[in-house]
Amino acid sequence: MAGDWKRSSYCGEVSQKDIGNKITLNGWVQRRRDHGGLIFIDLRDREGLVQLVFNPAEGGSVHEKAHELRSEHVIAVKGVVRHRPEGTENPALKTGLVEVAATELKLLNDSAPLPFMIEDETDVAETTRLKYRYLDLRRPSLQKKLILRHKVAMTTRNYLSERGFIELETPVLTKSTPEGARDFLVPSRLNPGSFFALPQSPQLFKQILMISGFDRYFQIVKCFRDEDLRADRQPEFTQIDAEMSFVDREDVIEVMEGLIVTIFKEALGLDLKTPFPRLTYAEATGRFGLDNPDVRWGLELNDLTAKLKGSGFKVFADAASRGGVIKALCVPGGAEFSRKDLDDLTEIAVPFGAKGLAWVKLTAEGWQSPIAKFLTDVEKKAIEESLKASVGDLMLFAADQAQIANTVLGRLRINIAGRLGMIPKEGFNFIWVTEFPMLEYDEAEKRYVAVHHPFTAPMDEDLDKLDTDPLKVRAKAYDLVLNGTEIGGGSIRIHRSETQAKIFEKLGIVKEEAEKRFGFLLEALKFGTPPHGGIAFGLDRIMAIMTGSESIRDVIAFPKTQKGTDLMSDAPSTVDQKQLDELFIRVAKKVEKA
Repeated sequence: MAGDWKRSSYCGEVSQKDIGNKITLNGWVQRRRDHGGLIFIDLRDREGLVQLVFNPAEGGSVHEKAHELRSEHVIAVKGVVRHRPEGTENPALKTGLVEVAATELKLLNDSAPLPFMIEDETDVAETTRLKYRYLDLRRPSLQKKLILRHKVAMTTRNYLSERGFIELETPVLTKSTPEGARDFLVPSRLNPGSFFALPQSPQLFKQILMISGFDRYFQIVKCFRDEDLRADRQPEFTQIDAEMSFVDREDVIEVMEGLIVTIFKEALGLDLKTPFPRLTYAEATGRFGLDNPDVRWGLELNDLTAKLKGSGFKVFADAASRGGVIKALCVPGGAEFSRKDLDDLTEIAVPFGAKGLAWVKLTAEGWQSPIAKFLTDVEKKAIEESLKASVGDLMLFAADQAQIANTVLGRLRINIAGRLGMIPKEGFNFIWVTEFPMLEYDEAEKRYVAVHHPFTAPMDEDLDKLDTDPLKVRAKAYDLVLNGTEIGGGSIRIHRSETQAKIFEKLGIVKEEAEKRFGFLLEALKFGTPPHGGIAFGLDRIMAIMTGSESIRDVIAFPKTQKGTDLMSDAPSTVDQKQLDELFIRVAKKVEKA
């Protein structure tokens, strides 16, 4: 803006202290209202709305110009701030006690007809909003979320900088080291046939920075994973990434818990109670079924294996004899569930490994269940007592390997809580989950895989089990869970090259393969690597929960759809044959399945 039309105030910041002052505003026309000669314009910018009044008695030409204004026209206006007339105040609006009597008006740009109105409660498909994201981002609700995101990022930088962390950037074009999600690959023009990968995390580089002696590092960093998408996932996402040297688990948790407390205080004005509660992985999965438990309501799982391992019900007995468990969940008042409700619960359970779902309705007449005839009265009484079940309750059972049984009931627990309205709509509940298993066995690949990542250190007291009982080895890993969503995960890292080589061996990564994929790290570990550990928080997930958003797309300025596309810029898209030739790439035709 040139000359004297530059804004002197944001629209949403005009207040009673400005009464009598002449001000200049810039913004977009939200709406125009003609009232018997008077014209009212709601002018909007990122800070909010203010009402403009154009009175023909106070300026004919400016009043005539106001007649031409339409929604989303961009204007500059000069005027005097005054009280709204008595009875016209709007207490729901931040500027609702004042208005600006316009004296001069300049049209800076007009607007084509809109595909949808710029309002928070707009009833328009998300695909349309994403196509016109630049208009969608004008909506006050989205602007508030992204401004809050900025505040969280700045609070993070200030907090960590004050505690000796140095912000350093790590490469975006790096080496492909696939272990988990698929990499996004970038062809190298100068090295035909070779590819960079976009980083899934800065993990290796931040460990290298610890070896380099920087001691404390952080970065608010973009990461990339080529994976199937859900409401809480994007192909590119943002992490608050940090690493510390000469620390143990307690040091990392203490500093990072302080970061979360500071973020919520500065951004939302909330005082979080510390220390956050902790559960071991075994406790979390045993009681709640999942390693990211939402503990804000009951419905805890019960282990009935000891009581039912000799049961006449073959499903229970067989599970126990194969080293599995018999777990149950009691739903107060659940006897009211219809047969369709139970069928729906079974459909939810099956994708998580359940072969079916055993259920019992406890009625005044006794047990109503297909499995009732297979259990003795003694067993029935033991089950009721263990679950503290009473008439009107529903009991659900899962008998399988522990991981399957826990996961099935854990997923059902969340679904049932939603059906019964048990999930709080407000509040923030944090929990640390610790002592994860170091390894798990992948039946498809017939090898051990890392539960977190292969650079996580094992618990010192479990080191001797690496050779004798690898699945019993616990890791120095920790996740922070907020309202049942994992928002951060980290660990103490392996800082000895021989231990790292041993872990690779257990993962079935032969020496030659390890050297090819991680050789630079293995080499660096030999040169005086300090004990170190860190964590990465999902900034998008944190912001979605803080703002009550259903999807992380609402807290990202330019998100992708669930199919990984950008509807606004039409990415990904085809490229010229010349570009492909420069990269020595030939595009194969997709073979349609018969």
